Amino acid sequence: MDARYARLAEVLTGFSTRLRKGETVLIDAHDTPEAFVVALIRAARERGAIPLVQQHRARVSRELALGATQEQLEVLRDTELFRMRKVQAYVAVRGSDNIFESSDVPADRSKLAAKVLRPVLDHRVNKTKWVVLRWPTPSMAQQAKMSTEAFEDFYFRVCTLDYARMVPGMRALAERMMRADQVHITGPGTDLRFSIKGIKAIPCGGEYNIPDGEVFTAPVKDSVEGVLQYNCPTIYQGTSFENIRLVFRKGRIVEATANNTRRLNEILDSDPGARYIGEFALGFNPHVLQPMQDILFDEKIAGSFHFTPGKCYEMTDNGNTSAVHWDMVCIQRPDFGGGEIRFDGELIRKDGLFVPKPLQKLNPAYLLGKSR
Repeated sequence: MDARYARLAEVLTGFSTRLRKGETVLIDAHDTPEAFVVALIRAARERGAIPLVQQHRARVSRELALGATQEQLEVLRDTELFRMRKVQAYVAVRGSDNIFESSDVPADRSKLAAKVLRPVLDHRVNKTKWVVLRWPTPSMAQQAKMSTEAFEDFYFRVCTLDYARMVPGMRALAERMMRADQVHITGPGTDLRFSIKGIKAIPCGGEYNIPDGEVFTAPVKDSVEGVLQYNCPTIYQGTSFENIRLVFRKGRIVEATANNTRRLNEILDSDPGARYIGEFALGFNPHVLQPMQDILFDEKIAGSFHFTPGKCYEMTDNGNTSAVHWDMVCIQRPDFGGGEIRFDGELIRKDGLFVPKPLQKLNPAYLLGKSR
């Protein structure tokens, strides 16, 4: 077995989900090599945990989704929710040779599935120790414009990063965010203001997603005003979007355009909450620098932030509910046009680099061990 498999399995079962003796973990494997699933089973057993395994194939999932009915989805929801309530931890590994496999699933089927299956996701996020990651495939290498071998080396380097080094800076950023009221973000095509007063900030350093590196909160629901021009391409419900531009009034998205404006607005019209924001987060993984249309990587890009239409997390509750949770990313490093983020008038980050001294430990030079 590739030694990197065992190392990554140790990170997921040890650092990320902190498995303990007697706990049950669901290993949810989507188009993932059997050898890595075996590595996860062995790592879980070494900690005295009880591994369960569910394996998926993208083409099979697509076929089920194409003709999904209310009755079928309700049976699936009840079955999956019963199992999810029996486990204490959840590890999802998602690989696919074709990221657009579900692109021809009708919008009404996707919307129905998201709505009916939402309780399963909510229980998993709020009631279990969970971690989610993608598996490296040739299609991901192509998205990243890299050879398969080079991308695999990049992937394992990113996923086994010393996340403990992030802790001091993340704590300082979370504390500063929880003291903040007004946020002002500027950049090319962007002039956005909102409040985060009274809403908790959560540091993420390898415990929920791999790769990781963000601190997230949520805006006061009706406080968002202005315009935001995203500069990262994104895939949602099997459709690719570029150049998304959102205009906000009293927290609501009143105008939305992109390369596929019609489909963008169809998704934002899924329910009333889809036009409000459920998450605001700053990303700072020093290894992740370029967008690759994979949100688990893109939302952690060094010098980025994401501003998410749809449902908020229970731990950063701003009152917004929706079947949608769409992490849209904007990069503010100079090579992407730059930009500034201010909390209550204080310059927090300029052109992708944190300015206050306690937060400089989240800049790439420190996280990569090139400065103290």
